[in-house]
Amino acid sequence: MAESSHSLPRTLWLGLVLFLALICFAWLVSLRQLQRHRFAPLPVIAQVADFSLTNQDGVVTTLTDLTNHVWVADIVFTRCGGPCPRMTAQMRSVQLRLAKDSRVQLVTLTTDPDFDTPAVMHKYAEHFGADTSQWHFLTGTKAQIAALASDSLKLSAVPVKPADRKDDADLFIHTTIFVVVDKHAQLRTFFETGGEGVDWTNSVEPRLLETVRHLERQP
Repeated sequence: MAESSHSLPRTLWLGLVLFLALICFAWLVSLRQLQRHRFAPLPVIAQVADFSLTNQDGVVTTLTDLTNHVWVADIVFTRCGGPCPRMTAQMRSVQLRLAKDSRVQLVTLTTDPDFDTPAVMHKYAEHFGADTSQWHFLTGTKAQIAALASDSLKLSAVPVKPADRKDDADLFIHTTIFVVVDKHAQLRTFFETGGEGVDWTNSVEPRLLETVRHLERQP
């Protein structure tokens, strides 16, 4: 009887440990299923072609400089009085929220290269407190920019006719999205930065950050 009374608690403890192990296993399986659901395979929208543009420091930047990096890109112009300041502030917010060891790169293209020289882009980057070791402000000829922006990244910009301009800064109508490119220079997805019903802070930015972190973990 004494031996039986001592073995009973041991059996109960063993059962409790097995029960907890099963709960942990079920939780891990559920978590993996949730992650797979959240990050369903992103389509490959386009392959980014090689390019050669000039950054804010007058240094030539090519696709090779971004290969093996996940990167986020947009298109603005420094004289913009509309969405561009908001978009650049949002890109700055993305930079601040990236992990310290993140290798994600940020790219801002200009749609106004006649005005947006490297020197102008440099001042623009300084104005927004950009860390240009990670964030590239690129300019070049109109043809060079169009080849990257329109053909590869699906970012569009259309000049506003002088008769239709509301003010001196109303020069272009352009897309207001951030596009995400993977380590293999493949365009994978995009995020809207403004407009009616867009909650950048609580919805869009967290999803963008989750997406780039997910792509960073991919080979």
